[in-house]
Amino acid sequence: MSEYILEMKNISKRFGGIHALNDVSLHLRRGEVLCLCGENGAGKSTLMKILAGIQQPSEGQIYIDGQPVRIRKPIDSIHYGVSMVQQELIQIEEMTVAENIFVGRYKTKGGFVEEGRINREAKELMDELGIYFDPKSLLKHYSIAQRQLIEILKALSYHASIIVFDEPTAALTIEETEKLYKIIRKLKEDKMAIIMISHRMEDIYAVGDRIQVLKDGCDSGGGLVSEMTVDDIVQLMVGRKMTQQFPEKNESFRRGDPES
Repeated sequence: MSEYILEMKNISKRFGGIHALNDVSLHLRRGEVLCLCGENGAGKSTLMKILAGIQQPSEGQIYIDGQPVRIRKPIDSIHYGVSMVQQELIQIEEMTVAENIFVGRYKTKGGFVEEGRINREAKELMDELGIYFDPKSLLKHYSIAQRQLIEILKALSYHASIIVFDEPTAALTIEETEKLYKIIRKLKEDKMAIIMISHRMEDIYAVGDRIQVLKDGCDSGGGLVSEMTVDDIVQLMVGRKMTQQFPEKNESFRRGDPES
């Protein structure tokens, strides 16, 4: 068995003459939470869209369990055990919780959906994570935070071994965020491999094991969360230390002297 459940090697992505990603590599172990960080436009979403089969790399190779794979479309990604919880949830409010979890994959009998079966399977997923909703209730009755938990259940319903969270705490309260942290820790204990896109230091230090930073489409560096300070992370993201956030004042300018 390979040390890594996922390896993305030398990934590049060009849009015309623009390099969205330039020779980026990433690896992920089972039971690990990798925090993928960077400023807006750094290339994080592009890299994860390639993993999810939404976009194709210009160069590079993906390995799952040590084997090279070709992920040409989202269904291929799911086939290889990768699920993504998007920041903007794609759900159907007028359908039930169970129907949203298994949308497009309903078990049928005699041409009719086996509602009892999908309700039962939805409840089994909830029991695994300690999440409790009525599988038969309509999605429209739930908050954004609750819907995000339902989306996590949907990701698990694909029997995923790798889950990508895209800014998962952006719309959550402190209490809701703590509940999500607890779920991520439970997934980690179950040897799930997790990639979390986040720029919030609270997320990184609450659940992260390792951090990787992208800057301008390139790998800026990273390391173990336990060994990195906030200043270390910010420096990798912006390319300068926090003390260099504001340039030093020019003495001649401060005195009102003419520019030389």
